[in-house]
This record gives sequence, C-alpha cells and structure tokens, in this order.
Amino acid sequence: MTESPATHEWLAPRKTLYGTKHAVSSGHYLASAAAFAILEAGGNAVDAGCCAGMALAILHADEVNFAGVAPIMIRLADGTTVSLDGLGVWPASIPADLFMTDYDGTIPTGILRTVVPAAPDAWITALRDYGTLSFAQVAEASIRLARDGFAAFELLVEGISKRHRGYRKWPANEAIYLPGGEAPAIGDRFVQTDLARSIQLMADAETAVLAEAHADGDVDARLAGLEAARAVFYDGELSEMIVNYHEQNGGYLSRDDLKSFRSRYEKVYSTTWRDLELLTCGPWCQGPSLAQALLILEEVGLDGLEHNSPEYIHTVVEALKGVFSDREHLYGDPAFVDVDIDRLLSTEHAAARAAQIDPARANPGLPDLIFGTPQPLPEPQSYDEIPIVGEGGTSYVCVVDQWGNAFSATPSDGASTSPVIPGTGFVPSLRGLQSRPDPKHPSGVAPGKRPRLTPNPAIVVTADGSVMPFGCPGGDMQVQAMLQVFLNYFHFGMELQEAVNAPRFSTWSFPNSFAPFDYLPSRLILEDRFADETIASLQAKGHDVRRWPAYTREAAAVEAILKNAATGFLEAAADPRQPATAYVA
Repeated sequence: MTESPATHEWLAPRKTLYGTKHAVSSGHYLASAAAFAILEAGGNAVDAGCCAGMALAILHADEVNFAGVAPIMIRLADGTTVSLDGLGVWPASIPADLFMTDYDGTIPTGILRTVVPAAPDAWITALRDYGTLSFAQVAEASIRLARDGFAAFELLVEGISKRHRGYRKWPANEAIYLPGGEAPAIGDRFVQTDLARSIQLMADAETAVLAEAHADGDVDARLAGLEAARAVFYDGELSEMIVNYHEQNGGYLSRDDLKSFRSRYEKVYSTTWRDLELLTCGPWCQGPSLAQALLILEEVGLDGLEHNSPEYIHTVVEALKGVFSDREHLYGDPAFVDVDIDRLLSTEHAAARAAQIDPARANPGLPDLIFGTPQPLPEPQSYDEIPIVGEGGTSYVCVVDQWGNAFSATPSDGASTSPVIPGTGFVPSLRGLQSRPDPKHPSGVAPGKRPRLTPNPAIVVTADGSVMPFGCPGGDMQVQAMLQVFLNYFHFGMELQEAVNAPRFSTWSFPNSFAPFDYLPSRLILEDRFADETIASLQAKGHDVRRWPAYTREAAAVEAILKNAATGFLEAAADPRQPATAYVA
C-alpha cells in the first residue's frame, strides 16, 4: 500500500469505529440500531442483515421498497460464499416487443414496468438457509417503524419533494408519501400503516404455524413457519391483492408468476487483485464492473499517481468508460444471454482496455468493444444537470457477527413511477425500468428474464484472512464510489472512514441504466472539494466538468466493515452523505 498523508483538510467529522465482537453499518441509524439489537441478543449476521434490510424499506421509503429487489452476498466463517440475486423476472405473459410496438421504444411509468417482487422471498430464503431466528423476530423492527412512524429526515424529505409529481399520479402513493397533499417536513412523523399490516400478516402466519407445532427450537417447525410467512405474499392474501389490481388495470403480473417465483443462488465471481480477492455478483447485475475496473487500472499502473490528482482522476474515469462499454453492450441475464464473463475478467481483456486509454485526452464517449456485438446507443444529451431519473436511491447494509460470518446486501426500488397496490403499502417491483425496451438488446425485455440490476453487494477477502463486506446506493454511481473507496483504503492506505469520507468524482459518459437511458458523453462531476487547478487540468484533457456540493448523496454513500485478521479488530465506517450509522461491540 502507498502511505496516505497524515491529514486532509477535507476530512468529514467522522472516524472509524473499532470493536472486537460484532458490527453493523447501514444507510439509516434506526436500521443499524435494530440490527445491532439482533446481534446483541445472539442472532447472527444473516438475522441482523435481514432485519436491517427490511427496516431500510421503511426508513428509506422513497428509495427502498419492501416488495422491491434485495441482492444479497453472504460469506460464512468457514469461507463459503453465496450470492442470492433477490431480483424478479418479467411476467410470463408480457409480449417481448410490447414497448417497441406500443410505446415507441420507451418503458412508460406505471404498472407495465412491474417485474415479480423479489425482496420478501430473498430475506426469507437467506433466513431459511443461513439464519437462526424467525421472520417475526427479524421483522419486528420493520413493523414497529411502519406502524408507529419515525422522524422524517432531510434525505427522505428531499427525495419525496423532488418526485412529488410521480406520487400524485396514484391516490395510494399520494396518501403515503404526500400526507395532507404535501411532502412531509423534516421532523414530521412518517407513518406507513398499510405496510405495517402487510408485514404483520406475514409474521402472524408464521406465528400460527409455530404455535400449532408447539416446538420451540424445532428446525422443521422454524422452516415451516418461514414458508408460511412467505406464502402470504406469494400465494395468499397479499398476492391476491397484487394480482387483482393488475387484472383490473392492464398489468401482466399473474398468480402463477408470484406462486412459482424463487430467488436464485448465483455464481460468486472471485477476482484476484494483488494479494486480495474481490467477490462480486454476476452479470445479471453490474457486479463484475468493479472487478473489471480494478484489473484495467492494475494494467495501466497506479503507482506514482497522487490521490485525486488530475492524472489519477483521468485514468480512473477512462478505465470506467471501457468497463461501462462492456456493461452496455454485453451484460445481461445469463439465463438468456451468453456473457463471456471469464474473458471480461481476464488479464488479456484488461490489457486491451488499458491500451485504449490516452493519458492526455478523454474519450468523448464509450470506447469501442474489444469483442462482441455493439448495440445502438441512445442519442447523446447535453443537460446542464443530470435530470431526476424516475427512481433514485437504493440503500445498503453490511454486518459481521461474533462468529466471523459476513453479510452484504443492497435493497432497492422506489414508489414514484409505479402504483402502490391499495391496502398493501408497497409497490410490486418496478425494476423493469432497468431493462431495455428492445428485446434484441442483451438487457432487453423478455418473459421470465431479469432486468440488468445496478445494486451489487460485494465482499473483499485479503491474504491474511481479513474480510470486508461493502457496498452503497447510487445506481450508476455505485461501482464508481465502491472503486474509489476500495482504492483509497487498499492502494492509498487511508483508514476506513477516511477512505469513505474522501471527495469523489463521477463519469456519466455512458447510457444511464435507468429509463430513459440518458447518455451524456464526456460528462464528469466532482464533489466541490477539488482545487480549481485540478478542474482546469481535467477540462484541458477534454472532460466536461461540473460540480456537486462538497458532500452529496449523488456521489453515493458507501458503508463498510473490515474484520481485520492482523489486529483482531472490527473496523466500521458509515458514509456522512446520508444518515448512515455504524455500531460495533
């Protein structure tokens, strides 16, 4: 590692937390507190992570949906790592060319962007296979926060205010997000009564099964109880409400779509970088992009580049453009698309991408493909500011428990571009907005196919056995922020919270992953903590440079925990760009 300077004037007023027993870090302090209570009561990392993940659907209500997506990565103390996609599929009856023939190549807001809700199944599957507690125990905090409410915070209020026109399209959405016709004010009590009832229905079904079994601690009874909770959503009262609404309003989601759905365990991709191993999800999401970027930068060489210097920023941005070219043209659901991920993660491909980088000049758009079939790109745009993209946000949670198990999850989906099912408090996953309208595109629409997801939890394992789950919200900024924090820590030698606090930069020189897929060639945005000379140098290289505020959620919000094998400490960091909090013991 390269040693970092001793001080930085841009340091945020947060320091790394250290503990020896267990730790949690998530996008909201109440979610972290709920998960920490689970750990203190003897639950493991999966119990605590699922608790926080569901709580984030209440707390980050405009950015995480209880019926949305929830990709999960779990690394057990014995070294086993699993990836659960937590991602729904397009309804079986939807015509693949619907958006091309009927909607002029667009994916409209509303019910038609619905894919099968995956998050409830993902949480319950993780609990069933790797947890120890019941659904009711893990969901208790979510039910309470939804029923009794919590204090609306700046990020929530800002998000609802920006998207108020979307919420007004449907009475059920407006009733939740614009109570009294207006966005809540900071400090107002934000209540989600219908959602509390929905989750309670699931918990009650489990409780009834356990009561009938009269067997506390009986493994079979626990599994039956979890399945009963799940059935309420996918083959019971809640599924009936979802399907009836779709049938009455021109949707495609059917009883069979819900009843037959199960989240999938997918291959975990391991990429060696120096003396550590980066574990990412597959190309059904953008997970491999992070590994690709690191491999390209290793081929270019980072030694001698000063942290956040013009040369460093230019190099990282140009590497990311190559990665996002591969993502745009080649990534898609591996069940439908033959993605040559082994070649994409090869040293040879990284070297070819590195060779495309001109150290003196920015590529004005996406670099050419090294292999594969290029797809048509959207028309370039030149907005002064990136417009609000339908749904924003996502959240994140990581946990490491006293036994050494690690949990990493990135729950997501909002509620401003598709209708809340009246009486439920949730929107069935609107993640179809990340599919391309043209079914010929690798990420195109098809019955039973998954959209190409942006959420991508990850875990790092070092040569000495240290383990670091990390991730963030932020759509197309996720991989960029994770990459910068990773390099801040593992290359520049910053301590963990310092690596999270450091000012970030972001390229948007690629088609956005969200409909309408805006493409802003050469666009580069920096948090307003960079010297004017740095900006001038980047402009001279051909970057279209704009500024964000000094600390902004637009630059994502990374949470991380390091189980440091060398020191025996747990190190936890939470991003000051959102009301994230870490707890350690």
